[in-house]
Amino acid sequence: MSPNAPKTPARQIRIGDTWYDFDAGAKAMDTERAAVIRELIDWYIREPGAKLPARPDREVIESAREARTMKVVSE
Repeated sequence: MSPNAPKTPARQIRIGDTWYDFDAGAKAMDTERAAVIRELIDWYIREPGAKLPARPDREVIESAREARTMKVVSE
């Protein structure tokens, strides 16, 4: 097994453009989307001690969305 092989298999889900806003929010909270999703799943299935992850300020998401929209318009 290569040293960069993940410990768990990748899973696929379909998410629209909010995926990019989610990425901006995760980065603003100094984490990654995958970590936030794992926390949400643990909370959802009521794992002992699991808590909802902290959320970024709404302005972070609005700013990311605006930047993405501006990029699309300029292309």
